Amino acid sequence: MRNTGAAAVLGALCLFAAACGGTAGTRSGETADGGTFTFAISSDPGVLDPAMGVLSVTNTVLSFAYDTLVHYGPDGKMLPGLAEKWDVTPDAVTFTLRKGVTCSDGSALTPADVAANVNHIADPATKSPVYGVLVPVGMKAEADDAAGTVTLSTPKPFSFILESAPLMFVVCGKGLKDRSALAHGTSGSGPYKLVEAVPSDHYTFQVREDYVWGPGGATTKEPGQPAKVVLKVVPNEQTAANLLISGGLNGAIVYGADRARLEALPGIGKMVLSAGNGQFFYHQGDDRPAKDPAVRRALTQAIDLKELAGIASSGTGRPATGLVLEPRPCQGDTVTGHVPAFDASAASAALDAAGWKAGPDGVRAKDGRKLTLRLLYATTKGAGVQAAAEYLAAAWKKAGVDVTLNGVIDTKLSESLNVTQDWDVVWLPIGVTLPSQLVGFLSGPAAPKGANFAHLANERYEKLVAEAVLKPGEEGCRLWLESESALFEAADLVPAVETTVLVATKNATFGLMAGLFSPTSIRLTEAG
Repeated sequence: MRNTGAAAVLGALCLFAAACGGTAGTRSGETADGGTFTFAISSDPGVLDPAMGVLSVTNTVLSFAYDTLVHYGPDGKMLPGLAEKWDVTPDAVTFTLRKGVTCSDGSALTPADVAANVNHIADPATKSPVYGVLVPVGMKAEADDAAGTVTLSTPKPFSFILESAPLMFVVCGKGLKDRSALAHGTSGSGPYKLVEAVPSDHYTFQVREDYVWGPGGATTKEPGQPAKVVLKVVPNEQTAANLLISGGLNGAIVYGADRARLEALPGIGKMVLSAGNGQFFYHQGDDRPAKDPAVRRALTQAIDLKELAGIASSGTGRPATGLVLEPRPCQGDTVTGHVPAFDASAASAALDAAGWKAGPDGVRAKDGRKLTLRLLYATTKGAGVQAAAEYLAAAWKKAGVDVTLNGVIDTKLSESLNVTQDWDVVWLPIGVTLPSQLVGFLSGPAAPKGANFAHLANERYEKLVAEAVLKPGEEGCRLWLESESALFEAADLVPAVETTVLVATKNATFGLMAGLFSPTSIRLTEAG
């Protein structure tokens, strides 16, 4: 996989899988027909072309206007979407499309349209950041308009060939002919059409009253379905919370201090959902101290991960059980018993054994070189991440390490990871729904030539993945789970916590799955 900007993709996928699944809200009255549903998004979504939609907020916006071939059900199983049925083989899946599906411009959706989307993303000239992440490397699509089918295939067996489909938005109509129109517009078969885009302020969608092909046959004709949806850009969570309380919003996702305030209020619908994992990576480049596995394990032993988890999540997290979030295809705990346990004395002894001896100033050195770590983290991820970085620095300084904190905004984080490589440890959230989506970041060519930003070279992980990707079902899952544990045992990355968010609502209910809205599930209610 080529380098697509690890920080951007991993940070985005963290929230792409945020709100893993469920229905938020409580009914406070009768359904209210024909109204407007207003939801807060934390930043502007940028370019709205699904082939370039790597940011989580972008995919939130896109989920109103675009459909996918299939959808995740509450139990993780596939539900019909644009496809009414499908046939899976180890290296291909053939979808039979529903009849009567139309694009927002009135044109009929065809198998050729679906194939064009996949092949556009897979075209090297597109430089799509979702290629190799949401669309598997080497995938191609072939349409049979007469039969009403489209076949997605890979050069060799791929264990999640079907499970990749719920994350591929399908462009149709005029947008296929002129993708420049997708910069600030939509051209999809989804239940809503974008009618107004005011960057950094709001995005307004109008319902499609003829929409009858949603998940499991859902329509937009149900009582309480809003006629309009307004996604309002509200960067400040306190402002979002205040708007929600006053009735200026029907929904918002809250991470920080205002979460407790909203949870205590009557009349606010509440659901706690997973928002990705909090963990840190060690840079294993040739000139880095963490290239030595003994140093990585010692540094990990110096950290009380339970205490770190509470700090990073402000006490609202859950124990990390793996890198893949629900609805995960492979169930199991890959973390417990596979991460070096907290033992400060053992950490100190291990660093001594590795040749890093404490000097007069308390800082360890080896061959005249001090043990220094530059700890990189994003300042835009909330107070918990800042506090987690400070905790890590304090624990490592106690162990004799000279630590420099380097907090930067998201764009600078991506530059530091991929271009300047000016870091030794990075706190980087991850949240994906398929383990295959991470392979290019955890193995292969190192940055800046590839997406392997931490220069990982875990032979056991690579061997297990090479076997797992060829095997579907339980056999493949066993290998995928073992591959994650291999990373933790080598302290290549250290999972600290599964963070959660509060989805807060007022006078509305709605469903979320794999971080995406289920627009046909939105119901407005009269104020109670």
